[in-house]
Amino acid sequence: MHEMAIIEALLETVVPKAKENGAEKILEINFHIGEMSGIVPSCIHEYFAIASKGTIAEHAKINLKTVPAMIRCNDCGYTGTPDKQNYCCPECQSFNIKLTSGREYYIESLVVE
Repeated sequence: MHEMAIIEALLETVVPKAKENGAEKILEINFHIGEMSGIVPSCIHEYFAIASKGTIAEHAKINLKTVPAMIRCNDCGYTGTPDKQNYCCPECQSFNIKLTSGREYYIESLVVE
């Protein structure tokens, strides 16, 4: 259910910013979601439809783009995507890794009218 809080925060950001720039309607929101963020894309769409009612973002299309998980191995120095079956380093199979991207979520851009 944390998706509703994310959508509320998104709307608290985009609606005033769009109005500040003279927009009367938000047509599209381009939103990036890390594949390891725990955010469920279908919930984003469902909660957005509910939370945006009565705002200038009502009926806006929310475009989701997945940010892939990237790691750095602290043992062999590998940087790139993890082994998806075990979430370890694909080079040396170490679990001594740091996730460098894939947990984030952010608004990339808006299309307004």
